[in-house]
Amino acid sequence: MPKRFRLTRRVALAMTEDGYRRLRRFAQDAGLDEGEALSFLFENFESVTDADNLGHRLRLFNSDLEDRKK
Repeated sequence: MPKRFRLTRRVALAMTEDGYRRLRRFAQDAGLDEGEALSFLFENFESVTDADNLGHRLRLFNSDLEDRKK
């Protein structure tokens, strides 16, 4: 029997405009709302990310982060 899908956690989060636009586009393409899309991404994180590429992309993001906060 499939696990019941309930959105039981609410979190306040801050996102970049680019990140939010990408989330909305992904959710729309998948026929989900933003909360369902985030749940899908995090429940399936290992299978939807490339482990080799993730570390590299994270280093790039972190190296640019302080400049983007200004």
